[in-house]
Amino acid sequence: MSEANIVRSLPETEWRRFIEHNPHSNIFHSPEMFEVFANTKGYRPTLWAAVNESGQALALLLPVQITLREGLMHNLTTRAIVFGSVLWEQDTNGESAVALLLKTYSEETDGGPLFTEMRNLWDINAILSSTFREQGFIYEEHLNYLIDLDRSFDDIFSAFNSGTRKKIRRGLSRGDVIIEEVKDVEQLAVCYELLAKTYKNAHVPLADQSLFESAFNVLYPKGMVRFTLARVRDAFVATSVELLYKDVAYGWYGGSDRAYSTYVPNEIVISNILQWAAEKGYRVYDFGGAGKPNQEYGVRDFKAKFGGTLVCFGRYTYVHAPFLLRISSLGYEIVRKFF
Repeated sequence: MSEANIVRSLPETEWRRFIEHNPHSNIFHSPEMFEVFANTKGYRPTLWAAVNESGQALALLLPVQITLREGLMHNLTTRAIVFGSVLWEQDTNGESAVALLLKTYSEETDGGPLFTEMRNLWDINAILSSTFREQGFIYEEHLNYLIDLDRSFDDIFSAFNSGTRKKIRRGLSRGDVIIEEVKDVEQLAVCYELLAKTYKNAHVPLADQSLFESAFNVLYPKGMVRFTLARVRDAFVATSVELLYKDVAYGWYGGSDRAYSTYVPNEIVISNILQWAAEKGYRVYDFGGAGKPNQEYGVRDFKAKFGGTLVCFGRYTYVHAPFLLRISSLGYEIVRKFF
């Protein structure tokens, strides 16, 4: 391997060059998503890169430190998420750069996260599993559904399970559910209210509304996000937020009002999004996670109805503060359940 250095910033031109030519880059590697997170309350994105002597990137890491509660709870509720995992040049220099990057990050990261979680969006294990283990990262299985959009919508729809197809047809024939694309930032409050209801029912903390406002302001003008709303008469009953990058549409956030579940708005929304994405030329719909194997997860059951391919790309976790994490192991869960 040629000499590599670790840097904490990149010229935007080099950043874009690196991700645009890399077949495994995803929207979470983009400067746009970095800006979105930078403008979000409780989020602090950081950049770590390994570069060669000419300043060209060999590997890129973009951890986002997320704090659920400031003040006394800060150290108990701060974690770092690398939403798109690590990105590297697909050669031996790139692989060696990842090892140096992970080693430096684990030794020098600041801000007090309890742990860093790498969320893999493709199967990197065959290439980097030993590298992650050597740097102290622990692997955990995590599922996802990917839907092939490179076919007619009739073929996509026929892969839905029969009960879901029947419910969608019935719902559409009645005409009760109307789908709208959000084109005005003022409508984001409606989306957020639906998301807040859903996350509260699931006892899962929801990001501050500034995340969605920032996504609309930064990504929407570039065609990198789509906000969808479903309404029954004058009541908005479901929403979904998709991130858009290269040829992939990513399911990012979704929520609904349970009082209107008999209208199957969630199923109709997903069907509409898949049809729209296929017609726009996207080749894959990434459902954004389906939980851990052998654990009941209602969201996975919902996503399974749409006929995607179940994959297990997993996640890698590095614990920065093992003692603090042990004595405060319930801290994060407490915040999730009671705040």
